[in-house]
Amino acid sequence: MDLWLIWLIVAAVLAVAEIFTLTAALGMLSASALVTAGVAALGLPLPLQFVVYAVVATVTVMFVRPLALRHVLQPQRARFGIDALVGKAAYVVSEVSGRDGRVRIDGEEWTARAYDETLVIPAGATVDVIEISGATAFVYPRD
Repeated sequence: MDLWLIWLIVAAVLAVAEIFTLTAALGMLSASALVTAGVAALGLPLPLQFVVYAVVATVTVMFVRPLALRHVLQPQRARFGIDALVGKAAYVVSEVSGRDGRVRIDGEEWTARAYDETLVIPAGATVDVIEISGATAFVYPRD
């Protein structure tokens, strides 16, 4: 069996193992084996193939992997759906208490309750949306 084919099999096995571990390390080692398969196909002797594998593996694991992990582990930048409404200003349409009320958030009417159940917020006031639970906005008056 040709050496380049063995390196290709090693690359495939490492790639499959990466799918199950999701650490990025085995993926980098798989890429190193793939590069080594390429140089083996060009006819490089076996000892130099190991050197190529070691160098490429070291470079990818030490430099590329941290960059890839930093990119993958970034927090989500944009909020969508009801999460995007938290922190927005709302206009009180009908008096809001700890039990009921209505507010307008970005042109849409929502049922609302005061975040502090002891508060009663009059109609016409501006409030901040603290939390959304189901179809109810929990609001707190602006100072």
